[in-house]
Amino acid sequence: MSGGIQSKKMGDMPVTKLVFNMSLPIIISMMVQALYNVVDSIFVGQFDTHALEAVSLAFPVQNLMISLAVGFGVGTNALVARHLGEKRRDRAGDVASAGIFLSVIGYAAFAILAIFIIKPFFAMQTGIPEVAAYGEEYLSVIMFLGIGIFVEIIGERLLQSTGHSKLSMISQATGAGINLVLDPIFIFGYFGMPAMGARGAAIATVCGQIAAGIIAIILNIKFNKDIQIRISRILKPLGEDIVQIFKIGLPSMILNAIMSIVVFVMNIILRGFSEDAITAYGIYFKLISFVYMPIFGLNAGLVPIFSYNLGSRQIDRIHKAYRVGMISALVFMGACTAVFEIFAVPLLQMFSATDNVMAIGQVALRIMGIGFMMSGIEIINSTIFQAAGNPMNSLVVTCIRQGAALLPSAFLLAQTGNVDNVWWAIPIAEVTGLTLSIIFYKKLKKKLDAIAAEPPPETAGSA
Repeated sequence: MSGGIQSKKMGDMPVTKLVFNMSLPIIISMMVQALYNVVDSIFVGQFDTHALEAVSLAFPVQNLMISLAVGFGVGTNALVARHLGEKRRDRAGDVASAGIFLSVIGYAAFAILAIFIIKPFFAMQTGIPEVAAYGEEYLSVIMFLGIGIFVEIIGERLLQSTGHSKLSMISQATGAGINLVLDPIFIFGYFGMPAMGARGAAIATVCGQIAAGIIAIILNIKFNKDIQIRISRILKPLGEDIVQIFKIGLPSMILNAIMSIVVFVMNIILRGFSEDAITAYGIYFKLISFVYMPIFGLNAGLVPIFSYNLGSRQIDRIHKAYRVGMISALVFMGACTAVFEIFAVPLLQMFSATDNVMAIGQVALRIMGIGFMMSGIEIINSTIFQAAGNPMNSLVVTCIRQGAALLPSAFLLAQTGNVDNVWWAIPIAEVTGLTLSIIFYKKLKKKLDAIAAEPPPETAGSA
């Protein structure tokens, strides 16, 4: 199938089939990624409970790296798909080159930042020297050798923007598989390797990321003919493309960045109760990667569909794709809530949880799992906001939900002296975010319907 035909399917293929055709490969690969993230923590927990807490404490910074990479990827994905929908392949190539440039700069920024922040970061969250030591070992590897995650994500988003979702699945699944194989070898010291514990888990992670990044580059060069990337544009990208990528990708960056801030502050709040409460919260975050990775995969599949059909002014297809995405998210998130309510104890047992962590964690999982369906609606709405060029809507929802609702609620509930009450801050925040998200979606729908009523524009550029 040629490149032009491959991207054109987003304007012609039946919508329900298109949504699953685009999303399922990404969902599968992200589920694999979620699996190795959880298995990573299971192995680390078996090695040392202090190491498990350390890896959990490292999450905010590690997530910030992913946030920046995903933000650049989302912005690039949406703009490339929109330009292709407008038959402007030359501009799609310019945007792709700018996205690659930003991804490399993002990695360099975190590698430099690692020199200054790692020690004070752990000192603020724990008073246990063993936990801090494990954390410094883990995070130093993740940050200094983190080029792979940036290359992997931008490469996969470029494949997704032209409808090559199955190819993006290959790179991500391969990286995850490599991580999964190397984890026990490096952590426990099999096949003559020294037992490296938390550092070994980090080395396995970056090896998988680098491998996935290399594969994504190869697949783009060989199969992604819709996008013509020029080295000159990578070295000297257009300023307008950088601005637009930031504008569209900023909500995704902030969504994930605020999550990092929330986890960091929550760890400090929970430290007032016990280290076991922090560990239970860390296990929760590892588990919800299974919950949110598929929804983010659906998000990644929907962005180019929305963007392409907005560029070609097929608004009815956008509405249909939105409905399919929303129903899928609600069904899946409802099932996840049921799993957290029914199987909280077995989920915690996978991580070799102590009795105290078990007692705290099962209450936490059951309370925080209540918000999954509301969060699913917010994520699908955020997807259409970004693709339609209204990223500020997502930004406002995220800031108010997390900053104005979750953290203040958690702080106030902590004053009751009962850690079980703190977990209710999550459902409170989800109710707030859901309300705003629905209001913004209704406004956007009116704008899209107005566009549908306008006469079609003349085709710009050349195919």
